[in-house]
Parts: sequence; structure tokens; C-alpha cells
Amino acid sequence: MYIRNTTKIPKGKAYTHYLLVESVPPPQGPRQRTICSLGRLAPGPLEQWHALARKVEASLAGQLSLASQAPPLAPMVEEARTGPRPPVDQHEPLDPERIALEEAREAGPVHVGHQMWHPLGLKTMLRRAGLSEWACLLSEVMTLHRLLCPLSEHATPDWLRRTAIGDIRGTEFSTLTEDALYRTLDTLHPHREQIERDLAAREPQLCQLDETIYLYDLTSTSCEGQVVRNRQAKRGYSRDKRFDGQQVLVGLVLDRDGFPQAHELVAGHRQDRSTVQEMLERLKKRIGPPPDATVVVDRGLAYEENLAQSRAQGLHYMVAGRQAERDAWLAELATDDWEEVVRPPAPRNAQQRKSRVQLKRRQQGHEVYVLCLRAGREETDRAIRQTHEHRLLEDLEALRRRSATGQLKDTAQLHQGIGRLQERHPRVARYYRITYDAAQKRLAWHEETGKKAIAEPLDGSYVLKTDRQELAAEEIWRTYTLLTRVEAACRAMQSPLMERPLCPHLQRRTETHIFLCILAYHLLVAIEKKFLDQRTPTSWWSLRQQLSTHQVVTVVLPTSNGHLGKIRKGTTPEPTHRAI
Repeated sequence: MYIRNTTKIPKGKAYTHYLLVESVPPPQGPRQRTICSLGRLAPGPLEQWHALARKVEASLAGQLSLASQAPPLAPMVEEARTGPRPPVDQHEPLDPERIALEEAREAGPVHVGHQMWHPLGLKTMLRRAGLSEWACLLSEVMTLHRLLCPLSEHATPDWLRRTAIGDIRGTEFSTLTEDALYRTLDTLHPHREQIERDLAAREPQLCQLDETIYLYDLTSTSCEGQVVRNRQAKRGYSRDKRFDGQQVLVGLVLDRDGFPQAHELVAGHRQDRSTVQEMLERLKKRIGPPPDATVVVDRGLAYEENLAQSRAQGLHYMVAGRQAERDAWLAELATDDWEEVVRPPAPRNAQQRKSRVQLKRRQQGHEVYVLCLRAGREETDRAIRQTHEHRLLEDLEALRRRSATGQLKDTAQLHQGIGRLQERHPRVARYYRITYDAAQKRLAWHEETGKKAIAEPLDGSYVLKTDRQELAAEEIWRTYTLLTRVEAACRAMQSPLMERPLCPHLQRRTETHIFLCILAYHLLVAIEKKFLDQRTPTSWWSLRQQLSTHQVVTVVLPTSNGHLGKIRKGTTPEPTHRAI
């Protein structure tokens, strides 16, 4: 069945009529039979005629749409029913050899993501921000694309046509191009902050979240191409080992339950410690944390200026002490007044073993230190140190060969090479004294046995520091271990949401691409939180695999008399699907 237009020119004036026709197979060969005349009003753009005719054909066969029928489909169906179409015998025998299934589309994961989109109130937030209905729809499908099959915006239209999202939303995406998606990115860009603020206010009401702990960490995201129109794309330390190109840094703040509270993109060459003040100001501007809130960061952000910035914002801090602070407590490791704490396995990983940690609480001035000694960690720390030490010695030997063969003749360049090695291997470079004799052009290094003797007893230990003086050692330690959630969020941004690499070359589209990844992570953590609240901990990856077998298909039912019926239906949910 399809739509055809005919034009007649009586007395020099052209009249165009539109007909709904179908192909019939009589004995003398294929013929066209007119179902009804649609009059002079065009049924829509030419590229949509085929899809529109298919919908009319499905409706005549008794199929119910997953969404309400929108004009002009309903009048066309009614006209076709009352037109000169010969009635079909309801008892016509089916031809079993020709029964087929067509257009199978994955529906289960899409349905779950769509159902979580509405409780979070994202459509209302987008409409409040001034986005049109079509822009809201494209924002949703691009977010679901990040959640379900993260590829570039260029690949999104093909993905939409491979899933049942069109059936669920009652929208035809056959003519959608990536240009419309890029325009939506531009439309969404100025409203990111307001939407993130609305989400931070909505989620505590929905999931009863704890708003007293904030976890902060950074990750890097590599860029494809030259990206000359993105001022934030710079070369820097790459966490995904992509030193061949430019990158941006993504700072992410989570609450105690793992829900994102704020995020920001900064230039890829920035030091981690230089981003804390900026993120604290953004956190205060977006959500206004309560006065007694605590910011938790790892040792890479635990510099004194960062702690002073937290105090200036009226926030408490909890950090891992740096190497020098840990060395100062060496004598305490030999005493016996340890408190043992058992850490149960993570709810989502029942196979994980329990871990035992020994804690010791000490106070100096307005700060509380907690010494932590983890059983079984000594061998791991020792192996890590030996690996880094082996790499440093290999690099030093390579630098000495370059100097000996005359490849490095300039003394300043050789000292720069030494500095780069010390920067590349900070964990073990302090255990060696590296010297260069310019007169004899001789590079040498000597092991600092005293410093190394101090480090060895510290294997398996670390120090936590906080200004929360009312907390016990165990509570401080358990709060700090929540930092693994923001680390898990950064890993989720990389996989399964796959924010990297960045394909957009414009800075505003890069920022909106990351924002869509943040929205997808909101959906991911909200779905997992629902299951965790029901005492059924699981991961989104596992849910997606289980739901992938639930699909929507078109059942083709040809009869022996040449008629054809098509029904668009979802497969019967399996018990696992029903439980989810």
C-alpha cells in the first residue's frame, strides 16, 4: 500500500489529487487498486508518504499504535474504511508458508530508559527552559543513545531506526539526520546549568538522598582531530593514555548516593589542584550545599590551598594525606592500639571477599588524622613500587646512552630530560639522587637508602585527614571510601556511556555532548538505585543484557486469497522482563 498523486489539466488549469492505492496479484499480473481518494490536500512531505501508507495499512489490519494516532493518519484510516475497498472475509485461511516477522526492534532497554526519564521530570525541565516539543524529544533520544548504545551524534539516526523508540514515542525517525541533532545540541547548550540545578533539587525528593557528603574527582576525555575551534582542548596528562592528541578535563561532583550534583569542563592542560576553587564555587552556585556539608577528595587534590578554599566556602573536608604526612606517622605504625574494621563486599558484587582494615585515630590541632593499615595490601604496594622503580632505571639508562653517544650535547636539555623523568616517576624518583657532571659528560644516580628504608614499612598504609573532629575513626574511613563512587562514575562515563573520544569540534557542542553523558548517568544511577532500594542490587550493564531479548516486531499474515495483514506487536515479556 502506498500514496500516489494524479494531476489533470482541464481547460489549462492543473488539479492534483492524492490516492491511497495497493498492489493486488490477479492472474493476469500485478495491478493497482485504489483504496480511497485523499482529495486535494497533501498528506505530508513526499519522503513520509511511504511510512504514512504503512501506518494506514497496519491500522486497517487491526493493529493498535503504541501512541495516539495524530492527524492526518486517523482521517485517512476512516476514509479508507468507508471507501470502495472490498470487504475482507474474517475467516480467510492464512497461508502458513508465507507468515513472516519483519522489522524486529529492541524495545526492553529503551522502554526502561524512557520510563525513568519521566519520574526525573526531565521533559518538564526542558520545556521550562524553553525547548520545543521536538527539541525535547531529540534531547531524550540522544540521552538514551548515550545510555544504551553510545556512539557519535552522526550515528544516532541509524541507531534510532534499529530500536523501538519510534514505536514507544509514536514518532517516525526515517528522515532524521544528524544536522537536526547538532541543532538540538546548540539549543540545549545555554540551558545546561538550569537543568542541572533542577535535577539536583528533584532527585532528593524522588530518592531520599543524603545531601551532606559531596565527592569530587576529575577525568580526562580525548578529542578527535585538530579541534582548533575548542579553546579548552589542550595537551596534558591523559588518563586514557591518549598522549597523541588534545583533551579536556571533566570535573564531577557526586552526592553520597552517587547522583551527580555538578560538573564542569576545564582546559586539558590544567593541574587537578587548580580546579578545586572553580568547582566549589560552581557547586555553591548550583545547589547551595548546607553549611555542615563535607567535601571528599583524593590525595591529588589534598594541597593546603585546596583545604583553605573548602574552609572559605563554609565546607568541611576529608582527604587522603600526602606522602610527607604519611611519613610523619611512621613511629605510630609500630604501636599496638589499632581498631579493626571489616569492610563487607559491595552490594553489586556478592562474590567479592570481605576486607579487614586497621585504624588508629590521632588529633593535631583542629585536624583529625586516621592511620589506615589494610591487610594484604603490603605486597601490592611493594610490587607497584618495584615496577615504577624498574621503569625509572630503564629511562635513566636510556638517557645516559643518549648523552654518551652525543645525541644530547646541550647541558640544559639533559637537565630538562632529568626533570621530565622525575615528573614521570614521582613515586620513586625521590629515592634516587641524580647528578650530571658536565665536564666529563657523565650521568649518574645513587640510591637514597635512608628514604627507601622509611617507605618500606609504610607499604599497605595510608593516612586520612579531616576537620570533622566529632567523627570516630571508623566513620571517617567509611566516608572516605565513598570516593570510590565518583571513581566508578568516571569509569561509567568512559564505559558503558563512552563519552570519549570527543568528535564535535565546536566547544559548545563538546560541552553539550558531555552534558548528555551526565544526563545519561543520572538515568543510570537512578535505575540502579531503584533496584538497590528493593534489595536487588544489580548493574545497568546486566539489566541491559537481560532486557535486550524483549522486542517489537511486525507479524505478516498473508491469506490464501491474496490479502495481506500486518500486526505490530511487542514480544511477550519473559519472567525476567516482568520482574525488571
